[in-house]
Amino acid sequence: MLARIGRFTVLHRKSVLAATALFFVLAAGLGGGVASRLTSGGFTDPSSESSRAADAVKHDFGKQEPDLVLLVTAKRGTVDDAEVGNAANALTSRLSAEPQVSRAVSYWSLGSPAPLRSTDGRQALVLASLRGGEDKMHDAAQKLSPRYTGDHGAVTVGVGGFAEVFRQVNQQVEQDLLRAELIAFPITLALMVLVFGSVVAAGLPLLVGVLAIVGTFLVLLVISSLTDVSIFALNLTTGMGLGLAIDYSLFIVSRYREELHAGRAPNDAVVRTVQTAGKTVAFSALTVAVALAALLVFPLAFLRSFAYAGIGVALLAGVAAVVALPALLAVLGPRVNSLRLLRRDPKPVGEGVWHRIATFVMRRPVPVALAVVAVLIVLGLPFLRIQFGLPDDRVLPTSVSSRQVQDDIRSRFASNEARTLEVVASRIGDPAARSDQIDRYAAALSQTSGAARVDAVTGSYIKGQRVAEPGPLTARFQARDATWLSVVPSVEPYSDAGERLAHAVRDTPAPFPILVGGASAELVDSKASLFSRLPLAAGLIALATFVLLFLMFGSILVPIKALVLNVLSLSATFGALVWIFQDGHLSGVLDFTPTGTLPATVPLLLFCLAFGLSMDYEVFLLSRIKEEHDRTGDNTRSVAVGLERTGRIVTAAAVLISVVFIAFATSGVSFIKIFGLGLTIAVLMDAFVIRATLVPAFMRIAGEANWWAPKWMRRVHDRIGISEEPEPELAEQRVPEPVGSR
Repeated sequence: MLARIGRFTVLHRKSVLAATALFFVLAAGLGGGVASRLTSGGFTDPSSESSRAADAVKHDFGKQEPDLVLLVTAKRGTVDDAEVGNAANALTSRLSAEPQVSRAVSYWSLGSPAPLRSTDGRQALVLASLRGGEDKMHDAAQKLSPRYTGDHGAVTVGVGGFAEVFRQVNQQVEQDLLRAELIAFPITLALMVLVFGSVVAAGLPLLVGVLAIVGTFLVLLVISSLTDVSIFALNLTTGMGLGLAIDYSLFIVSRYREELHAGRAPNDAVVRTVQTAGKTVAFSALTVAVALAALLVFPLAFLRSFAYAGIGVALLAGVAAVVALPALLAVLGPRVNSLRLLRRDPKPVGEGVWHRIATFVMRRPVPVALAVVAVLIVLGLPFLRIQFGLPDDRVLPTSVSSRQVQDDIRSRFASNEARTLEVVASRIGDPAARSDQIDRYAAALSQTSGAARVDAVTGSYIKGQRVAEPGPLTARFQARDATWLSVVPSVEPYSDAGERLAHAVRDTPAPFPILVGGASAELVDSKASLFSRLPLAAGLIALATFVLLFLMFGSILVPIKALVLNVLSLSATFGALVWIFQDGHLSGVLDFTPTGTLPATVPLLLFCLAFGLSMDYEVFLLSRIKEEHDRTGDNTRSVAVGLERTGRIVTAAAVLISVVFIAFATSGVSFIKIFGLGLTIAVLMDAFVIRATLVPAFMRIAGEANWWAPKWMRRVHDRIGISEEPEPELAEQRVPEPVGSR
């Protein structure tokens, strides 16, 4: 099949390139504005208890949780001074009148409750709930924040809260993405010139990358009309698009040059390249897409969005590398080496550095394997104590205004008024008739560890005692047949203590059916939702990878070995991330704030991405080993030659793609930093450690068993597997050469 694709591409090269150009124009024109259709939310499970609680509160009572927090600081005196109070009340009234605000209250409008005042008395809070969902809150914060930040007579104001924090996170990510591209593109282009040796060849990955990226923008535009797609998927599209383009182009172009050097005519060289390297690229793209498709089992739109983007960019990069790139090579012919800066004539088989490395490893496979596995296990040990959390304001640099506001609230206020737990009871009849039950229940909740205060329709409670009687301000806790209670935490909401508080609130006996929502409950529910589906995702990846590798190589040992080595490599990567980001050992160097946790979604995303890229390199190496083994039948020689033929390509691709990912590690947002550094570590470890040592060691130990399968599986492979097509003789001109091409 691939030979037919290769012949068709060569014979219709101009038509293929014209169709490619038309696709690019349409995709760029339609998909260029995709960012405006994407959402900045998608971090919660819509079916979880916390999401249902939020929906119930909103349905029965309107929006209650404050999305915007104004930190008001008295220029002189305290917040209880008359001049300060007048300025703050005017500020609260003005904010309440904003069309984007559904409700605004403050320390002054609520009768000076102590929790809304800082411990030194110089600061107090204004709390505002915004209309609409996460995207509308983002737009509202963008309008309101500059309007209220700064000097207001007797007070100064800083703006924080969930809406403002994540508005600035999105803003920071956009700035960081632009900076990452400005860093990565010129460095990558310079390195590609060094790796490819010529300016013309070095420019080819840009064709594949641009097609994959722009095409994926169009895919995301279509999907966004059907479901929510996260704007963060654009980061993956750009990084993966360029990275896979480099991998696939390097492999295709290197094989094409090798075939030319072996004496093939340009057209035949293209066909043979598509037969061999094209098959590898096609399977690699499918493997990456399958690994990322596992993210679809998770209910969070954030993770599912990365699946949409990853599947799209991997398959489009594969198609561009197998169809559009060979068409361009057929047009260029030997001119692919034009503007050559470096001349690297291939060394005879057996003289390359990677051949020597493979030979060294295979002479002593057991000691090498044991030593490397021991090192990987030691590196992976920190992973055993990984703690998962959710991102909050501390993902931002300390120089960002909303981060400074949240740090002030964290250090100078006794409780977190903006991130409360919401306990909602619907369809209970008239709440007034159940006031005694509500009173006892609120008092019990206020005694849970980590609760600073409980507010209810019956008053406010601290440590089991009612400290404020019901009044006009408690009316918001009552609807026709529903009520809700606000549990104000004294602990960090996104922390182990916050999780314990959420569990304690849910475990407290209630006189009526309840739903518990809020920040700490979201953390509990998100972790439960993610990790309940993790075995399914991991199982699907393992099964699909096994099937694909079996269909390609006809072996059961090769897929098992690939899975085991990937797990070893990824555990070492995650161990490094725990040591760096969770424990904070390099926080000064990398400029981030350690929180004692890793964002729960990031390791899952990293696992799927890194697994897919690792299999990318595995397929590159094993396909060449299998090709040589089919030709010679010599296992040891085929491993050495396979590593020699692909070692430089794989390591060069790893270095190039690492430049793209390490550029993301310069981000000011810590979870993007984790993403960039984690992928860099995973890719480099896989290319330089796994492929250079463990693969040749294990394949030498296994010997001919590498290619064994039970008879019934062998029959399955013979029927539906992908077998290498016979190599044509060099003298055979299978595709006509155009006049003047030589």
